[in-house]
Amino acid sequence: MPAEDGWQIEAALALAEADLAAAHGDVPVGAVVVDEDGAVLGRGHNRREVDGDPVAHAEIVALRAAARGRGSWRLERATLVVTLEPCAMCAGALVNARVTRVVFGARDPKAGALRSLYSLGDYLRHTPRLYMVAGVGADAAAGRLRAFFAALRAAGEK
Repeated sequence: MPAEDGWQIEAALALAEADLAAAHGDVPVGAVVVDEDGAVLGRGHNRREVDGDPVAHAEIVALRAAARGRGSWRLERATLVVTLEPCAMCAGALVNARVTRVVFGARDPKAGALRSLYSLGDYLRHTPRLYMVAGVGADAAAGRLRAFFAALRAAGEK
């Protein structure tokens, strides 16, 4: 598994997923799930708009793909790398899937549930505890989000 500062390859994969989301009009958030050896188990990007699905966040899509690939909902020893700090729904899914680590890029001051608004991964009763690494690829992720919402505002949509 990469060191705390060694998640750039996985962050680049998540950013590529975020670009796919933006290409079909969804908020540019992307995620990948990797196993303890760094092999990709699942990928995902926001699909709420394209699928008309309120829970089609990048993290949920990636977790579902990883569970299908692993043949189990238990994703122990797996790491989710995501471009934006997960919301409460996604943080809960990470805990329920038993993901060991989450690496995220940009913090989310409006909905972030791991550090910004809440600390859902820190509860001692979670087994295993969710280990977190923040800020990996944050500038690139935040730049994509700013550009996406600026374009929406320019088009009069937000």
